[in-house]
Amino acid sequence: MLSTTLLLAAAAALAVQNVSAIGFDQSAAVVGTLMCQGRPAGNVKVKLYDDDTGPDLDDLMAEGTTDSQGRFSLSGWTDETLTIDPKVNIYHDCDDGIMPCQRRITIFVPSSYVSSGKNPTKVRHTTPALSSSPASSPARSEIVLTGGNN
Repeated sequence: MLSTTLLLAAAAALAVQNVSAIGFDQSAAVVGTLMCQGRPAGNVKVKLYDDDTGPDLDDLMAEGTTDSQGRFSLSGWTDETLTIDPKVNIYHDCDDGIMPCQRRITIFVPSSYVSSGKNPTKVRHTTPALSSSPASSPARSEIVLTGGNN
């Protein structure tokens, strides 16, 4: 009985270790410049995620902040069974006066910019304008990503 229990425990531990072997490594990279009222938006938090649905939480692939010129560069990878859905979350205080919390803009990266492996072979370029006005803040489908492969 004890040997059967130990065998089952060992099999369960091995199965948990090999869960990631079901999927495959995928990566994405995004570079861009953030502008606020025509000026570079420095020190803005930017995060690259794999957008997951259901009970699976989004996978944080990379994070950073913009430099004094508003520039950022993020590159990351995750292990997934299906093609990843990369997105960039931008947390900013542009043009918000004394509002205490940062607003989030999400930019979805097209699947054509997903690479196999841990090192992206394509880079998505973006230069969104940040704003506090709902009328001038683009909706998910209205965000225009500019640039091409590098």
